[in-house]
Amino acid sequence: MLLPLFAIALLFCATVVAGTSGRLRVRDDEPLQHVITWDEYSFMINGTRLYVFSGEVHPYRMPVQSLHLDIFQKVKSAGLNAVSFYTFWGILEPKKGEISFEGFRNVQIFMDAAKEAGLYLIARPGPYINAETTAGGFPGWGTYDPALWRTSNTSYVESYQLYFDSLTTIVAENEVAKGGPIILIQSENEYSGFEPPYHEDKVYEHELINTIRANGVTIPITTNDVAQDGIYTIVDVYGYDSYAIQWDCTHPYTWPSDVVPETFFEGHLAINPQEPNVIYEHQGGSYDGWGGSGYYNCSILTGPDYQRVFYKNAVSMAITYQNLYMIYGGTNWGGIAHPGVYTSYDYGAAIAEDRTLREKYYDLKLQTNFYKVSPALLTSRPDNYGETAGAFTNNTALETSQSIDAVGNLTGFYTIRQANASSFEAINYTISLPTSLGTFDIPILGGSLTLSGKDSKIHVTDYEAGSTTLLYSTAEIMTWATFDERDVIVLYGNAGELHETAILFDSTPFNAALTTTGTSDVVSEILDDVALVLQYMTDGQTVVELGSGILLYILDRTTAYEFWVLHPPAPEKGSYANYSTDNPVIIKGGYFLRSISIDGGTLNILGDLNATADFEIIGPSNITEVTFNGASLDTQSTSYGTLQTGSVEPDLPEINLPDLSALTWKTANSLPEILSNYSDDLWTVANHTKTVNKQRLYTPVVLISGDYGYHTGNHLWRAHFNASGTETGFAVDVWGGAAFGFSVWLDDTFLGSWEGDAIHSNYSASFGFPDTLDEGSEHIITILQDHMGYEEDWTVASDDFKTVRGITSYNFTGSADTEVSVWKLTGNLGGESYIDTTRGPLNEGGLYGERQGWHLPGFDDSDWDNGSPLDGIDAPGVSFYRTTFDLDVPSGVDYPLAIVVSNSTDNPYYRSQFYVNGYQFGKYINSIGPQTSFPVPQGILDYGGTNTLAISLWAHGAEGASLNSLALELTATVASSMAEVQNQPFTPWSPRLGAY
Repeated sequence: MLLPLFAIALLFCATVVAGTSGRLRVRDDEPLQHVITWDEYSFMINGTRLYVFSGEVHPYRMPVQSLHLDIFQKVKSAGLNAVSFYTFWGILEPKKGEISFEGFRNVQIFMDAAKEAGLYLIARPGPYINAETTAGGFPGWGTYDPALWRTSNTSYVESYQLYFDSLTTIVAENEVAKGGPIILIQSENEYSGFEPPYHEDKVYEHELINTIRANGVTIPITTNDVAQDGIYTIVDVYGYDSYAIQWDCTHPYTWPSDVVPETFFEGHLAINPQEPNVIYEHQGGSYDGWGGSGYYNCSILTGPDYQRVFYKNAVSMAITYQNLYMIYGGTNWGGIAHPGVYTSYDYGAAIAEDRTLREKYYDLKLQTNFYKVSPALLTSRPDNYGETAGAFTNNTALETSQSIDAVGNLTGFYTIRQANASSFEAINYTISLPTSLGTFDIPILGGSLTLSGKDSKIHVTDYEAGSTTLLYSTAEIMTWATFDERDVIVLYGNAGELHETAILFDSTPFNAALTTTGTSDVVSEILDDVALVLQYMTDGQTVVELGSGILLYILDRTTAYEFWVLHPPAPEKGSYANYSTDNPVIIKGGYFLRSISIDGGTLNILGDLNATADFEIIGPSNITEVTFNGASLDTQSTSYGTLQTGSVEPDLPEINLPDLSALTWKTANSLPEILSNYSDDLWTVANHTKTVNKQRLYTPVVLISGDYGYHTGNHLWRAHFNASGTETGFAVDVWGGAAFGFSVWLDDTFLGSWEGDAIHSNYSASFGFPDTLDEGSEHIITILQDHMGYEEDWTVASDDFKTVRGITSYNFTGSADTEVSVWKLTGNLGGESYIDTTRGPLNEGGLYGERQGWHLPGFDDSDWDNGSPLDGIDAPGVSFYRTTFDLDVPSGVDYPLAIVVSNSTDNPYYRSQFYVNGYQFGKYINSIGPQTSFPVPQGILDYGGTNTLAISLWAHGAEGASLNSLALELTATVASSMAEVQNQPFTPWSPRLGAY
């Protein structure tokens, strides 16, 4: 994902024209399999319609593979039924022709965890993925390939073949038709914007599809157009993206008044009316860039109110598949990121980077559970699109979309929101809803309904919940289920709102049998001798019994957050049993409920607690006993027939965390390259005279690091020259990507730095020499620069990912005659033939300490000086710091940890990298920010052993630098039922042959 704003505008304007020209034909071929099929309404699994509500999770952004299951179980308990995932070509094939699925790259473990959790998967192997990754997922060696990438150019097609063959073969082995979890595969990604005069390359599109099919994939092929522009419509099921609120996390409470999309259904009819209406990427958060406002603000921008307005709006336009980008973002550890983002990829998602749950998680499951139990929604069509202002309310400040089930019955869905999306004001209203008994002005019993600013509701009419029919309900439905011939319906609204629900009865009114328990008064009245109208306030929890056949739960929103809908494994469907109205159990209580099973009359709950909790069990009457995480709970029956448990006190033991500031630290100089006795004999000679890069160069040899096989982290350049005697300084133009910096030395004399900012991707600077150089004397210019990742390649045929990382021009001021005799460079040891295969090709850069492996466990630093990064260095340069500490975190808890620093204003210009047991899990730039807390997952940290923490500190200024503070902090304390976490391999230091 990630689309330039100007591109959105251009593509949106082109929607109708492009959509018409790209209109799809009606399919007339026989599907290759019959497990997942589709029609004009929805996808179907084994003939049963499914509202696909999925979330994006990237395996490469969580290298601890044993934590995939925890994330997936949280996705599933949120009511989602699928996960969409990218795979990252650049990590899997960092050297052309050599592909690896070892260690954290093993996508099979990710797929198996999804299947164990009971989630379907949507595979998105690219080959281009974008995704805020370096080079948009392309391998670094692509930067010196002469072909235009993302085209049918033969060289490019040959380049992706090994990777794409390998991935699609794995997909074929794991597709749902063969018993695996994968239901769809996406070809390319946002193949939508083109560098003029280039245009849609249908040969390339067909080539990708043919490769997918040739490798045995039979499930439907999809693609995600960046807007409804009718690009790449030859796939099986076309779809598009929607990032309507965009990415201004600096102003998280500000929405444009007309920001809510209104043309999804119209665009669908123009392009692919015979297929489901699908949003393959629906904004679930926001990226945040260097110098940004932080992901907390992004979680507000795309918080519960955003979810209610935008996701319900999509449903109102017959969208029966939404994939939230992201549901869990993870971490840009190592060099995964492109220059537009920093280490955290939290994304403000419902599940935070440290795997804790935000409020938006709980609010989301109110929607997802409703969609699961509303089959009529899957075959509904909007009846009044384009005419929603004032509809049914006679109030033009409100927009109401009417969707009527086109198949089977008359169920109606009325999605209401404010016309001015920027408004915070509440609007009182009445609504005229057509039902099977006629049109009624609601509330019938008087008063008015309320719609708060930045809110949306779905009112229903003629809605079937088991054997019960709701003639209408203004309170929203979270879920319903039938237990022992009694229909249980869970309704909710905002605290203090007035609502009405009318229930049809067959022959005998059940008004006399109405019993209420709880905090709200319920007023009832018989309507036309055929329905019972209930009026109430949503405040806390109120339970209404209507005879023996209906049980209503009336909740306010925060109380509804406490409700979970879980399904025990079923004999035929296994872990996929939760995608129907069959066999659920509704449970109130707990921070997070992971799964349930039923053994005879015992309900076994697995879940996580962060505070004392009790549970109410709403399920079949044969459940008489309850366990939580294996412990039996006391139970008693409520007056209305459910089970109430006693309180459960979580065991949250205190743990002793090391005081990082008080540890013994060892330090060594990590910039010996400026010393007179340093030899660069083993460095790469920069001697290329030609490059495929389109950037104009003003250097006699190519000084682009990627052309020599260095694609990540810090790079060093050394220019050897003989002085003419007239030089007064050195000027250079360095390219490193947004937030990069560089420092320059003449021999061992510091000349100056560009400290970086959030805007400049390159910077030209001149540095004066302190003294006149003797004619004929030998000198070396040393440049240390940061590589912030390659640009993405969103615009097709732009080759933007090949943008220079290195030097495009230089000169010696005061002398036109001085020539560099040789340029040399280095990046990570081995370049594309990287040394640390455990941690992968993007984990380490070219600092001396990195090349020597100082960041790895087991390195012998006994002869180093004592010194802490909190003391730092008093001169420009780079120092490396190491320490070890023990952790003893007991099992049965989930205690996420983070390395936390604070901003320094005394010596602001420095940048640091944090290595935990050899894995780079933090890149901190003090003068740019915003990230100061760096979550490190269990499995990278050894929770029951010794850990190695290494820090590089690069001081840009003459005054040196030091960290202002440094701590290891808990971000949450949770008593947890998650599976045991296995450490990733902590491959220790060993002598690195050829290290220099």
